[in-house]
Amino acid sequence: MRHHQACSRAHQVGALLLVAATFLLTRLFDRLLLDTSSSAPITPGRPSSSADLRIYVYAEDEIQGLRALLRGRDGTITAATCLKGQWGTQVKIHQFLLKSRFRTFNKDQANLFFVPSYVKCVRMTGALSDKEINQTYVKVLSQMPYFRRSGGRDHIFVFPSGAGAHLFRSWATFLNRSIILTPEGDRTDKRGTSAFNTWKDIVIPGNVDDSMVKSDARAVQPIPLTKRKYLANFLGRAQGKAGRLQLVELAKQYPDKLESPELKLSGPNKLGRIEYFKHLRNAKFCLAPRGESSWTLRFYESFFVECVPVILSDEVELPFQNVIDYSEISIKWPSSRIGPELLEYLESISDERIEEMIGHGRQMRCLWVYAADAEPCSAMTGILTELQKKVRRFHQSPETFWLHNRSIVNRDLIEFHSWRTPVPLP
Repeated sequence: MRHHQACSRAHQVGALLLVAATFLLTRLFDRLLLDTSSSAPITPGRPSSSADLRIYVYAEDEIQGLRALLRGRDGTITAATCLKGQWGTQVKIHQFLLKSRFRTFNKDQANLFFVPSYVKCVRMTGALSDKEINQTYVKVLSQMPYFRRSGGRDHIFVFPSGAGAHLFRSWATFLNRSIILTPEGDRTDKRGTSAFNTWKDIVIPGNVDDSMVKSDARAVQPIPLTKRKYLANFLGRAQGKAGRLQLVELAKQYPDKLESPELKLSGPNKLGRIEYFKHLRNAKFCLAPRGESSWTLRFYESFFVECVPVILSDEVELPFQNVIDYSEISIKWPSSRIGPELLEYLESISDERIEEMIGHGRQMRCLWVYAADAEPCSAMTGILTELQKKVRRFHQSPETFWLHNRSIVNRDLIEFHSWRTPVPLP
């Protein structure tokens, strides 16, 4: 009995020592993590090998109708035409995937499938109407047995603008399980249904002008804070939007603090790209209100003139939030509080803190640059890392069944590789 009590006391002392040691080690580990995270932002790592991520890219002549989504009904639209502005992400992601080490030419080895389309561009150039876009997408998808096998879950689509997947009117029927790459996370503008799903879709950076992302030959270089004329600027069209109209009026009240010139998009007074960036760099803070939709390219552009972006868009979604602490590189201010209070707040921020935020942004802006995935840090690196998380080991849909020998069959017990195309879709 005494021996049992002695053992119990020894166990109690040992347990207390173990708890104390664990507590101290945990505090030390937390401190190390805190010190590490505060020193520099973290960038995403690439998939470790092509075995972890294998993407099949559909060829434009592989499926009837796909070429029209890339080149228009007459085949006259070129990739170079579609590289401009926000449309450019559709082209760049496609072109980089064609050369990627993660590309596979074997559909049976692929765990993801990329469906190329420059649909925003062909629509804006009049090469396809909304009705033609919808009919062509349905036609293309109906010819894809691999799309039917998974219900579209392993197929990737890029929609680069504020319209998002709504460019394809029947997206809710056909793409409600597919992976959508878009700069937009809002998707409810002028519509009752959101096409963005945080579970499956990926927010991508906007397409910043190529002349501004070259680290060795940037067209417009930043200038020191002390030489900047304005506290803040808003360089954009009002578009009749409440927040933008408020900024235009605020600039009239405080012309020495806030610059908001009337932008001409055509004619002799049109503001060219170089002049635009020279204006953008002349303030400490670049204001980024929502326009037709919640995202704005100005947020990304500001990092390349080293101006701290101030987000005035409550519904905005930002890319790569698992590795970027946006409170270190930007400010998000309630759009309902646009007014003198905003300028007073920005004036209260010291130049030291502004420089610190600019420094962190300088480290992270490589994630806004569309470059080959061989680069250690790029938009493609971030996108591929996010895509790897979407990979499923098994393909399933209401149309797929499997047998004891692991063969995939349809409801008529026909093996997958004997499925006939075109196949009807819901």
